[in-house]
Amino acid sequence: MSGGEVAGILVAVFWAILVSFLAVVLVRLAQTLKATTKLVADVTEQAVPLLADASTAVRSAQTQLDRVDAIASDVQEVTSNASALSTTVASTFGGPLVKVAAFGYGVRRAIGRKTGPAEPPRTVIVGRTLPSARRSKRKG
Repeated sequence: MSGGEVAGILVAVFWAILVSFLAVVLVRLAQTLKATTKLVADVTEQAVPLLADASTAVRSAQTQLDRVDAIASDVQEVTSNASALSTTVASTFGGPLVKVAAFGYGVRRAIGRKTGPAEPPRTVIVGRTLPSARRSKRKG
């Protein structure tokens, strides 16, 4: 056997190994494609009912949002009416009630001065009442 024949045999053996390797790769690729096709078919079968359920849920949510919108507009109208009523009552009764309260306070104070000792003046600071003695300590 000559060197050319040995080289030809080596090339043929390597070529056969390469073809065998490519055949194995193609068989595995075909199996992978079959599995992928089956997986896509299964996902499609499961996705269609899920999409139908999601569509139903979205329609139901839209109906509920329409109801909430109607309720919110009714609440806004009631709030507007309550505000108008409050303004009317304040303007109708507020002035006379303040005058009656001021008159009552003046009468109490006048009667209190005649019957008992005068109470020390007070200072109101953010919701608290301080006697005048404490006020003078605070300033000085």
